[in-house]
Amino acid sequence: MTYVEGFVLAVPAANKQAFRDHAAAAAPLFRELGATRLIESWGDDVPDGKVNDFKTAVNAGADEVVVFSWLEYPDRATRDAANQRMRTDPRMAAMGEAPFDGKRMIFAGFAPMLEEGPGGDTGYVDGFLVPVTPANRDAYHAMAAKAVAVFQEHGATRVVEAWGDDVSDGQVTDYRRAVLAQDDEAVVYSWIEWPSKEARTAGWEKIMADDRMKPDGDTVPFDGKRMIWGGFIPVVDA
Repeated sequence: MTYVEGFVLAVPAANKQAFRDHAAAAAPLFRELGATRLIESWGDDVPDGKVNDFKTAVNAGADEVVVFSWLEYPDRATRDAANQRMRTDPRMAAMGEAPFDGKRMIFAGFAPMLEEGPGGDTGYVDGFLVPVTPANRDAYHAMAAKAVAVFQEHGATRVVEAWGDDVSDGQVTDYRRAVLAQDDEAVVYSWIEWPSKEARTAGWEKIMADDRMKPDGDTVPFDGKRMIWGGFIPVVDA
């Protein structure tokens, strides 16, 4: 298992190349500090929700695109040490001003409770944020473990479900506000990796028709109305 630092942010559409260049320039520093992978994925199929969605999660403007990204570390201790060093490393300041509003970026640490599949070259990502009560953690894990076999059978290369472990409240935005989390709920940061958008489209058609994806009984271990999701195209995979 790895440890995940998950990010969601809003980037002006006009700044796409500047954002990609900025992230690619930072990747060597993250690797030096212990990160094993950096993914930056650009919003491609990010629907509006009836209650909440990725756009409201980061107060995205009409001219902005949502980015779903994460850093993978071997463990939390490595991630904590990396964050501490980044605060004082002059190379971070030397990269200049970020091409997005950092005040609306949300980020937190997540501990994977399910991580299946070899991954590889990732051509498309489905990203999810889910509110789940600790009392339903085992039930959620069981549901996810059942679903992952179906996802992989229909083309997904990797599935990760990561439980909120170091999730702070933000001054403007944060993960708890993103899913309208109640006091007794945690936030799950989850994603599915696909080799391409075409594989993702074909895969979801088969998944939705698969009888194994029907819920057991009437109880789902989270409030699906507040789950947010979207499809993203990786622009940096380092």
